[in-house]
Amino acid sequence: MRLYGAVAVSGFRRYATYRVATAAGVFTNTVFGFILAYTYIALWEQKPHLGGYDLAQALTYVWLGQALLMTMAMMGGGFQDELNERIRTGDVAIDLYRPADLQLWWLAGDLGRAAFHLLGRGIAPMLAAALVFDLVLPANPLTWAAFLLSVVLGVVVSFAIRYLVVLTAFWLLDGGGVFQIAGLASMFFSGMLLPLTVFPGGLGELARALPWSALMQVPADVYLGTYAGWGLLEAYGFQAGWAVALLLAGRALQSVATRKVVVQGG
Repeated sequence: MRLYGAVAVSGFRRYATYRVATAAGVFTNTVFGFILAYTYIALWEQKPHLGGYDLAQALTYVWLGQALLMTMAMMGGGFQDELNERIRTGDVAIDLYRPADLQLWWLAGDLGRAAFHLLGRGIAPMLAAALVFDLVLPANPLTWAAFLLSVVLGVVVSFAIRYLVVLTAFWLLDGGGVFQIAGLASMFFSGMLLPLTVFPGGLGELARALPWSALMQVPADVYLGTYAGWGLLEAYGFQAGWAVALLLAGRALQSVATRKVVVQGG
């Protein structure tokens, strides 16, 4: 485990070196956050308590989205491009023969990346928004701890989805098209554009049952205090269940891909 801890730290440091890009990202997140915030204000003035949120909760939801956008890599990025290139060139064969688990290696690096983006691109926009809008700021430290745990589980689910997507490159050679489709699904079904509680009828039930809701909707509701007691445990169970299921699916697909590489190499 020490190896994977070192990989996580390396992932954090790697993204910390891009200071100009981080500053540009903070600016972009803040600008888009203000655009979305005023859109939400107009919408909630017409439909108060839409989706079960009051205006302060809705605005907080917007800025949580800006904090989690890159943390969860909802639009892709992170390890995907690098691993996709290694698969395309065949360099992944070297990785498969190394004395380290391929899935855990990339997961550790992605956790380090997510930690940096949560701190580097999540806090500043929230602070800027708090100076302008009436946001919900939990006074109980346990709420913050519960939120952080939910974020960690969400990152693992996000990784597991993206890992499955990038493994398709073993057969497609270039997973660019699949990446774009997965990114669109992530943005829509995570609740990044609108809370999933706003979605009507069966669409809302389906969206909340899909794994993408673990990326944004669940952590936001944990932060806003929607879950308490057993409900909070159920929320964690939902995220952890999808994380385990998707990681196991990724491991199974990785095994098939490994046999493909061995056969071709032989």
